[in-house]
Amino acid sequence: MSDFATRIRPHVRAELDISIAAEREGFAELAFHHLERAHILAQAAALQHVRVHWRMFSFALRQRLPGEAFGQMLRMLLAVPLAILGIVPAGNTGGSAANGFLPMPVPADLQRVIDTARSGSDRSAEIEC
Repeated sequence: MSDFATRIRPHVRAELDISIAAEREGFAELAFHHLERAHILAQAAALQHVRVHWRMFSFALRQRLPGEAFGQMLRMLLAVPLAILGIVPAGNTGGSAANGFLPMPVPADLQRVIDTARSGSDRSAEIEC
């Protein structure tokens, strides 16, 4: 696992945990929003990237969203090779409604997390998860 992947993992996990809690409370839209945030963080870490797409796929099945489930199956197949090749559009939210190759604006809070994880700064523990 790369240094970036190791440093970004707890932040991805935090977004996934928020997603689980939101879905459990019946807030499906909010849950998916946090899956998208996890995707933005995980894109450059191949295994984390696939993990998020798996979670999006599972969410789509639970929510009975066949189009989203199919889109996530395709994205899971492409996530590892594209992440390894460095072909990931910054800020892309990862949902099947989004063009998988289209860059999108990165929320400022997530950009700070990504920048810190890339730099290897000791400040990573100070960033809110």
